[in-house]
This record gives sequence, C-alpha cells and structure tokens, in this order.
Amino acid sequence: MHVLIAPDAFKDSLSAAEVAEAMEEGVKTFSPGAKCMFISASDGGEGFLNAIARYIPNLKVITTQTVDPLGRAIQAEYLYDEAEATAFVELARASGLELLTRDERNPVYTSTFGTGIQIADAISRGAKKVYLGIGGSATNDAGTGIAQALGFRFYASEGELVEPMGANLHKITQIDPMGFKIEGIEFYAINDVLNPLFGTTGAAQTYAKQKGASQNEIGHLDKGLEHLSAVVKRQLHKDEAMTPGSGAAGGTAYGLKCFLNASYLSGTSFILKLSNFEQLLSEKDIDVIITGEGRIDAQTSYGKFVYGIAQEALKYNVPVVAVCGKLDLSHAELQSIGLQNAMELFDANRSISYSYENAKELIAIRTTALLREM
Repeated sequence: MHVLIAPDAFKDSLSAAEVAEAMEEGVKTFSPGAKCMFISASDGGEGFLNAIARYIPNLKVITTQTVDPLGRAIQAEYLYDEAEATAFVELARASGLELLTRDERNPVYTSTFGTGIQIADAISRGAKKVYLGIGGSATNDAGTGIAQALGFRFYASEGELVEPMGANLHKITQIDPMGFKIEGIEFYAINDVLNPLFGTTGAAQTYAKQKGASQNEIGHLDKGLEHLSAVVKRQLHKDEAMTPGSGAAGGTAYGLKCFLNASYLSGTSFILKLSNFEQLLSEKDIDVIITGEGRIDAQTSYGKFVYGIAQEALKYNVPVVAVCGKLDLSHAELQSIGLQNAMELFDANRSISYSYENAKELIAIRTTALLREM
C-alpha cells in the first residue's frame, strides 16, 4: 500500500509535520507494511517557510527586528535565496494570529506593519522577487501596514496621518505613494482564498470573527474595506476589490496588488509544484492521499489546502480522505469538493479541550478508521 500524507496544520494545536506523524502512525496500525510518502503542506499560511525550505536548497535564514500585530518589538525570520535574489516571507511570522493571546486578538487594532519591515529588509539586501505567504493573519488592514513600511502614507480629511489598522480604514481620504521608491521588484501574494475584499463573502464578514472581532466590529471593518477600495479606485485608478482572492488575510492580498502591483498565486499549486506532486501521482502508484486541517466547512471550497489537494488528485483518479478537528460538511458536500470521506476529532460527548489535548492520538485513530472504511 502506497500512501501520500499531506495535511495542513491544525490551528492552535499541531503543526503540519506533527499531524503527518500522527497520520503515519494511523496508517501503520492499519497496514504495517504500508509505504508512506509526505508533502510539506502550506496554502500560504502557517508553515509556508517550512515547506519552502524543504524543497529549495541553500536558502539563508534572515532574522529581522520587527514588530508584532500590536506593534510590540519581536524578532521574525524569512528566507532569502541570494543566488536568485528572491525572498520568501510568511505573513504569520510578524502579523499572525498565533503571536497574540486569545484576549489580545482583535483585527480592529492590528496591523501588517511588521511584515512590511521584513519585506523592506529583503529589498535592502537586493531582493528582486518577493513571495509572500499570506495565511494566518491577525489583521484586517488591507495591507496598509505593509504599504506604510515601504513608504506609502495614508491621510485623513484634515491632513493628519492615519495609522494603518482595521479601525482606521474608514478615515483614509488620501493615499500618498511618493515615499515608495521601489522599482523593478516582483511581488507575489501566495494564498488559496477566493474571497473578495468586502461584502457578505469578504474578508471581514468571513474571517474577522475567528480573529476576535464582535459582530458590530465586523460591520465596521467591512465598511472600512469598502471605503478604502473607493479611495484606491479614485486615486490610484485600481479596481481590484471584487477580484477573487483580494479578501485573503484581512485584505492583505488586495493591498499587495493595488499598492505593490503583486500577482496572486495559488499557495497549494505553488507548493505542489515544488514537491513534484504530479510526478508522485503519476509514477509512484499512490493508493490514497490523506490530508486534513483544523476545520473542514463551507470555507474549505474557497480554496483552502485540503480543497486544492483534492482537486489536483481528481486529475489522477486518486482517492483523498481527510482528518480534521471539526467537520461541518455532509458526506455529499465532501464529495462535491473531491473528498471521498472525512472524520473529525471533535466528540459531542467530550469537551473541546479533550480534542486539543489528545489531538495526535485522535488523528492516528481517525486515520486508521478512514482506511478501514475505504
């Protein structure tokens, strides 16, 4: 039996590598002689740098003095390929939800400025290409923090400087790009989210709650994003708010595209290409792919890693099953996104903390159960 294991991280619980290790244990319980192969997974979110480092040799780890989403001093790393003058930056390292305690999380008050400091450092070293993995953010500032760190300035109607954060987007009436002196650099926003910037399926309405915003704050954030897009359209003559993917990472993708002329790339496709995924499927006689992430729900079909894996596997008629922390789709809905089956760790008869505390053991058990049901 040949098994390809390719999970994403389980947010607030296990890294992708830890999930994969538990899945392998489950596979071996079912079939001790099974041969397991692994893909370091990332849709552009947490684990992006780890996945990149696995597939691209001789990358230099650069540690920068920067700030977290609330402006506190931290150190954060990115990867740099000196030979290719290419930087790989993970938004979550300086602007991620995992950097904040649960009580601190609120995208009304957070900024991507710290990630902008990292990008500026890479440019100072000679980077001509910057790949930015933009999942796992704690923010809803539409990338204005990054833009400010690179020289943009945002002003209110009375001429006062506006601090980039979700709470202040509605105040912006003027955008001054004159401090942005960077030319000849290619930027790529890597993610698998297909949401627009604002609206019922936009950045705030879809993701701000899980970042700590209240319902009233979500409405305020959404209006701020819509307001900013109108200012950008009027002054910068760019209309990208409804472009699929612009809502990624609290609108960071939108900001990268409008302020830095970034291109959008699928995170899953990017990593799968580096990992020679298609070659694995065509040459290694894979019997099943096991994937997974913290939650499989209606948002999964908007381009999360599990969805990307399932869609790619369909081309080779390889079955895909998944383990997740919480499952909110019916069996028919699972099949509609390319999954043959999925099982959750959550047990209605136990506390949520039980699933977190016993995640590795439960993942192994569910993996074995999935294989037995095939």
